[in-house]
Amino acid sequence: MSATEQCVTTIQKEKQLATLSPNGHTENGHNDTEDDTAFTVGTTNDNCRRTSMRDRRSSVYDDNALREKDTDSIHNDRLKSMTSFYKDILISVGEDPSREGLLKTPKRAAEAMLFFTKGYEQCIGDVVNDAIFEEDCEDMVIVKDIDIFSLCEHHLVPFFGKVAVGYLPKKKVIGLSKIARIVEVYSRRLQVQERLTRQIAEAIQEAVEPRGVAVIVECVHMCMVMRGAQKVNSRTTTSSMIGVFRDEHKTREEFLSLAKI
Repeated sequence: MSATEQCVTTIQKEKQLATLSPNGHTENGHNDTEDDTAFTVGTTNDNCRRTSMRDRRSSVYDDNALREKDTDSIHNDRLKSMTSFYKDILISVGEDPSREGLLKTPKRAAEAMLFFTKGYEQCIGDVVNDAIFEEDCEDMVIVKDIDIFSLCEHHLVPFFGKVAVGYLPKKKVIGLSKIARIVEVYSRRLQVQERLTRQIAEAIQEAVEPRGVAVIVECVHMCMVMRGAQKVNSRTTTSSMIGVFRDEHKTREEFLSLAKI
């Protein structure tokens, strides 16, 4: 058995143990071994490239992150497997991974990738926690100039920029820092900007149940700057409007005027 296969086997076993109840059965009452392959790394099975349908919840707020339940052992196995892959990449591009400058590069790159995708270690429910407050407020709330850094899922190169989030409360407000944390969780995953924008809006909508939510994201995509079209000055702007922001022109215009990024 190769080192990669051993890593996959270990992660599968850890995932199974993490879901066992005291009577020795899985929490949902059936064998999860096949579904859990969606969480493994270093396998060519198509199931490993997507979350199993069982874990695609309809609720954004309750959606579990892919690495949320990772133990230290699983984390170390991921790191070991990714380090091996990065070493292979260096060899494939014609480099010598044994030369001084590259000796620690595979591990550093693996650690960096895990950090860049740390959004898979948190779910929105845990981030928001109990920071929802009853408040007699119905005026627009806007948090803007939120810095984001993400990875394009098509090329695994960065895109970065700013986010503006606004909502119209309906007797409930959310802690302001939680808005920035929601943005951080979703941006620290493999993304496309269009989906990222929608996910932020839907998470705020579900958490606070306001009269409406508006999100604008403006980013520079390195996949358009460093390669491909190589348009250095290009920026991409996306928006998601929910509730009154979509239905009422004046409300939408007020947000767009205040949230310029």
